[in-house]
Amino acid sequence: MKKAILFLILFNLVTLKAQELTLDRANGLARLPLKCLQQEFPNKLSQMLIDASELGSPKQLHPAFYGCFDWHSSVHGHWSLVYLLNHFSTLENRNLILEKLQTNLSKANIDAEIAYLSKKHEKSYERTYGWAWELKLQMELELSKDPVLLELAKNLKPLTQLLCERYIEFLPKLNYALRVGTHTNTAFGMALAWDYAVYSNNLELQQCLHNTALRLFLNDQNCPFAWEPSGTDFLSPCMEEIGLMQRILEPKTFLKWLKAFAPDLFRKNYTWAPGEVSDRTDGHLVHLDGLNFSRAWNLYRLAHAFPKELGHLRALAQSHLNFSLPAIVDGNYEGEHWLASFALLAFDTAQN
Repeated sequence: MKKAILFLILFNLVTLKAQELTLDRANGLARLPLKCLQQEFPNKLSQMLIDASELGSPKQLHPAFYGCFDWHSSVHGHWSLVYLLNHFSTLENRNLILEKLQTNLSKANIDAEIAYLSKKHEKSYERTYGWAWELKLQMELELSKDPVLLELAKNLKPLTQLLCERYIEFLPKLNYALRVGTHTNTAFGMALAWDYAVYSNNLELQQCLHNTALRLFLNDQNCPFAWEPSGTDFLSPCMEEIGLMQRILEPKTFLKWLKAFAPDLFRKNYTWAPGEVSDRTDGHLVHLDGLNFSRAWNLYRLAHAFPKELGHLRALAQSHLNFSLPAIVDGNYEGEHWLASFALLAFDTAQN
């Protein structure tokens, strides 16, 4: 009996250590977005051209968010650095990070981003994945105690207000949810928006998100976990829907919904193999590392909120985090330009 108790104590200590975002890990994760924040090429533009006058380099088109391969990866690369600055006062390269953030998030650059998104033919640009990360960046800037970051929050705010309006305009028109494991996943884009709406006390956005979530997801049952993952998923369709509904519903109502949607999660011996990447130099196949982090952050949320019913999912979350964590610093730009943000989101939910 004493040996069993000692084993459990040691196991818990090892698990907690593995979940800990240490300064050393933080410095390593910060290097990835710092390296690409102002790296213009390679770049993937998702642009609709009306005529030749709209041609331009990534930096000309998106002076704030041109680095890290594409717009949304640049946005959550900025979030990663702000998050790490907020949580580690002795983060290495702090002054350099602040300098780059000030350069990119200047008022003039944000005005240019607003002008681009205000084009009639670009109303759906980065909908809703990039929108969601922009709101998360706004929230992280406003949570800071650093006067430099608080000033940048003021610069970014008009773009944030525009995207809040876009959510409110778009979601009532969405008749069917997108249950995919990539950028257009409806639940993920709504979950991060919900966090910002609650934080900022934006009641209109909260109501829109709440009504849309109930309309699209409340009657869902028996999510096909066995169908995951698709070959290039970086989000878990089942777990992202769970993550949204956990935010929207009251705890008792949510547990009732979850038992119909994902009954197997309540089994104490439930297992789920992480997604395996066959080639991390392939920009699409490496998405599966992101899928593992997506599963992890949602599993952690469940384990935290319902330790009696779902506390056993913590170990499963940890296995997914550990599986892909070493891969994000393997030297391949295909994963390095974005995976640090996903790892940080998993660490954040593991510790909170």
